[in-house]
Amino acid sequence: MSATRPLTPLPQTSGFELSGVGLDVPAERTSSRRGLLGIAGLLVSGSLIAVAAAHTPTLLPETIRLADPAALAGAFQGVAVNLHPGGAIGALLLMFTCYALVVAASGQLSPRVVLTTIAALHALILLAPPLISTDVFSYQAYARMGSLYGINPYTHGPYAANFDAVFPYVGAKWSSIASAYGPLYTVFTYLLAPLSIAASVFTYKSIAAVASIALVAVVWHCARLRGKDPVKAAALVGLNPLLLIYGVGGAHNDLLMLLVGVGGVYAILASRERLGGSLTLLAVGIKLTAGLLFPFALVAGGPRRGRGRRDLLVGAGAGLAVIVAVGLEVFGWGSLHVFATVNQAQNEGGAQSLPGFITSRLHMPGVGHAATYVLATVFVVLCGWLLRRVWRGQMDWIDGAAWAMLAMLAASSSLLPWYVAWLLPLAALGHDRRLARTAVAFTGVVLAIQLLGYIPHGSGPF
Repeated sequence: MSATRPLTPLPQTSGFELSGVGLDVPAERTSSRRGLLGIAGLLVSGSLIAVAAAHTPTLLPETIRLADPAALAGAFQGVAVNLHPGGAIGALLLMFTCYALVVAASGQLSPRVVLTTIAALHALILLAPPLISTDVFSYQAYARMGSLYGINPYTHGPYAANFDAVFPYVGAKWSSIASAYGPLYTVFTYLLAPLSIAASVFTYKSIAAVASIALVAVVWHCARLRGKDPVKAAALVGLNPLLLIYGVGGAHNDLLMLLVGVGGVYAILASRERLGGSLTLLAVGIKLTAGLLFPFALVAGGPRRGRGRRDLLVGAGAGLAVIVAVGLEVFGWGSLHVFATVNQAQNEGGAQSLPGFITSRLHMPGVGHAATYVLATVFVVLCGWLLRRVWRGQMDWIDGAAWAMLAMLAASSSLLPWYVAWLLPLAALGHDRRLARTAVAFTGVVLAIQLLGYIPHGSGPF
């Protein structure tokens, strides 16, 4: 049996078809009290964060805190509630606790309850102001640099257009750093360059929200092809607080990357390898991270997988050709600077990563620096070992990609909270049951590190 084909079908009897998703789910499924309590907690904590964000500086990008423009305050700006750091920490901790509860109880939850909650939380976060990260302003800055001023965003940082109205909103750390995003995404953002700052922010947030909802739908379909519970897979991805608050709330392009990349996974599982190869590579054109997935898809099935591997390579070649053609046509050879920029961002690191935590929070810079190289070495060795196991048929390829993604996140010198979303679809679709538990635990660790930064120095959280 090919490693890329569905393993076991779901039963087709005693079920109802979920409207809008088109998949059968057992009708005898009932919602447990524990699961419903978790759902209620997610809705309460998500609503509190969305409603209070406009007046809670802890939840806003630093550049908005300084400017405080009413146009970016979102739909709830009239509700003058300030959670303060302690309230924000409490709401996020409640949201994570309820998320873990719902994932654990998802086997007894109605699919309609889970999917409705996912939709409601996405809508709430969409109506809130941009949350925490300034990256959405960087997207617009790079777009305006190239589209309006003819400045190559791969060779210059936003400071090259410091006269533009969006520049004051770009984070100080990123003002001189060129774009680290794929050429397909950057070209797409050129379409949004003429928009006002406020219109562009909520357009990017809408794109992130729609991409996230679509990602849940694709994961649902993939789970069914894999013979897995689609409700649990959807809950693991769509209710994750880091994906919602930081990913959708911050309008991050990681969700669009994941949608295209996981779309490639679905095509491969459905034995449409050429389409799968193309989508997997096109995801790299949005963000380079997606490139980790392709080697595992390629080695799946071992030496006996002939035509399927050739089709995958043909599709990948077509996707790569599109990326190269767009990159060279629009940005010239400057687009190749993206690799150096990503390396620069990793070298600068951040307190949210494990090495950064050791350096900045534990005040052991020597140990933190050494940990960077140790973790990077472990990641490379582990990837090679995982690929070998997949090639020899000792491990499922999605399981291998999931563990490799986790290792990359753990080894990263710049681990931002929304990066956890990279792991979620793979963990949701993996046959190794430890993956889902590990994804929830890793979410908690990354969130805990992030929340430490919300406590003001020299004062309490309240």
